[in-house]
Amino acid sequence: MYQDILIPTDGSDGTRQSITHGLTIADRFDATIHALSIVPEGPLGTLQTDEAIPAAERAVERVETEATREGVDAVTAVEQGVPHEEILAYVDEHGIDMIVMGTQGRTGLDRVLVGSVTERVVRMADVPIVTVRLTDDLRIEDADEAERIARKTAEQEGYSEISVREDPHRTSASWIVPLETDSGPVHVHVDALTSEARLASGTETT
Repeated sequence: MYQDILIPTDGSDGTRQSITHGLTIADRFDATIHALSIVPEGPLGTLQTDEAIPAAERAVERVETEATREGVDAVTAVEQGVPHEEILAYVDEHGIDMIVMGTQGRTGLDRVLVGSVTERVVRMADVPIVTVRLTDDLRIEDADEAERIARKTAEQEGYSEISVREDPHRTSASWIVPLETDSGPVHVHVDALTSEARLASGTETT
């Protein structure tokens, strides 16, 4: 029934639940996930900053990582433009059967933008849309706390001489903490909702 499912993502907290729902649906129907992140541009000018494109790339790579872990095929794309227009254009160009997206960001501008984009897509799209409301509260909002958990996890796995290679960053409610250890570089993914942590390879870029 569904072969290609689109998950628009900006890496904000509000996209976490939509990623989970999208992957569940894709696994059920043996579908391909399309992760799309958009660097917004509009009539008032671009919202792009030097960090905007790398952040968008990390957002879609995060979905790809989650999809790979679940055994779901994934395609990623980063576009620039008016968000709802780019989403609808992607749907048409790639034969998308379903869209799964969040209804809100967490606060401020993020909340306004995500909600506004979703409203427009729901009104204008010709394919089924699953909207997911953010309900979970973050437990870890501080990079220092994420670093502490990451160090402890690495120590429990037998690593020593642990130092932080880069500042932790967060996408889709998970902290990514790059560490240097006696055995080489590793990444620790810390779930900001559950505080659970897992080790990934040192070359992972999410």
